[in-house]
Amino acid sequence: MAFRRTLATATLSLTAACATTSQLKPAATEAPVTARAPAPVPAQAQAPAARPAPESPKESATRELFAQAVAAFEAGDYAKAEKGFREVVEKAPQSLNAQFNLGVIAERQGRSADAQAAYEKVRFLEPGHVPTLLNLGRLYRVQEKYAEAIALYEAGLKAPGREHESSLLNNLTVAYRLAGKHEQAEATARRVLARHPDNSEAYKNLALVYYDQGKYRLAELVLANARKLDEKDPGIYNNLGMIYLKLEERDRAIAQFQKAVSLDERFAPGHLNLGAMALAWRDYVGAERSFSKAVELEPGSPDAWLYYAYALDGQKGREPQKGLKAGEAFEKVLTLRAEQPEALCGAGWAYAIERTGWDKAVGFLQRCKDLGTTSAQDKQMIEAKLQGIEAMRKNAQAQPATPEEKKAPTGVGGSGSMLEKVSDEAAQQEGVPAEGAAPAEGAPPEAGADSPTVEGEPAAEPSSEAPKTE
Repeated sequence: MAFRRTLATATLSLTAACATTSQLKPAATEAPVTARAPAPVPAQAQAPAARPAPESPKESATRELFAQAVAAFEAGDYAKAEKGFREVVEKAPQSLNAQFNLGVIAERQGRSADAQAAYEKVRFLEPGHVPTLLNLGRLYRVQEKYAEAIALYEAGLKAPGREHESSLLNNLTVAYRLAGKHEQAEATARRVLARHPDNSEAYKNLALVYYDQGKYRLAELVLANARKLDEKDPGIYNNLGMIYLKLEERDRAIAQFQKAVSLDERFAPGHLNLGAMALAWRDYVGAERSFSKAVELEPGSPDAWLYYAYALDGQKGREPQKGLKAGEAFEKVLTLRAEQPEALCGAGWAYAIERTGWDKAVGFLQRCKDLGTTSAQDKQMIEAKLQGIEAMRKNAQAQPATPEEKKAPTGVGGSGSMLEKVSDEAAQQEGVPAEGAAPAEGAPPEAGADSPTVEGEPAAEPSSEAPKTE
């Protein structure tokens, strides 16, 4: 359907915070906006055991190279970090940490395919590497490959000594929930709590199961237990905000979202939800501010880019350059989710606002017109627009925006569907990325349950333990 009508009826996915381990986005529907797991951070090198065996010059050099790559990652220089970790892999092919960190960097940069390839290599070397299972499973959820995610987690739980691994169980809960298997999801969450009654992530996931079933007060009660265990978890407040939206207590909802980002300014789900509310009230400047932060934190999220594009598009009537920026944002969505109708049509109408964007506008509008979901009325509008652009080209003068383009989306009011529905797409990314713990140095951090975002473990953060050369 054409962008004009799509925006009027679109349901803005509010992101629920998933209960999983660390967040990658590199760390979320009809569900609340899922909390994006925080971006992964390389794990620090473990202290050497007592009286360690002397290192060879090659091992020492490799360890130093690894440490430099970790430092570069922490400084935000991903290009240098990637180069360093690749050199480590060349010197020590069996290095799980270096290979894993390459996946984390790729995910941080929105290169999902490269991240998946890197994680698969780690899995080949060590099938039971929990941080990799968590991050890879989250990628599957983002792609709506719930069956694959479930199979991945279940396989991990079958590994010797892993049958009670809470991080895997929490992410399995998320995958079950996203797949609509609420009975299994509830049973899995309770399985965690039976053994770990102080696991706040399990409470968060259980609350989201009740949220999905419309049991909002029960979900609020369960989240109260999670808050007692971890009062500084932004996901808990984010999910409470989602609940209060459903209960039409919007002032309380906003306060919870604001609390979430005040606790962690890098908490993407909170920024997404604040942006969604601003967009619903046609506060496009405020929405742009929140969504720009979200895409900065989650460059690989098509939803974040889509809403960012909406916020920019809402300002194009006054600032044509915002329309061109909106077109670029819609194009970014298409690189992450090919042929998405909203992005195709949105790009066409956005670029049509200004002469320098007409070439692209024509291409996208034609593709939008050819979509099977585009209505006859929208096709007529697109054809009129295409003819208008051609006429303006001949007259060599700019064409003013049509009333339809200037008009704010009509279905986005304070009580509109955008705030009443939680996007399952957000939930797909719920869960914090597995934190990159050194392979043999203790269990990986448990998945946390962020507020009503998709539940699941965060992508593991880059491991900082230097590899050993063979």
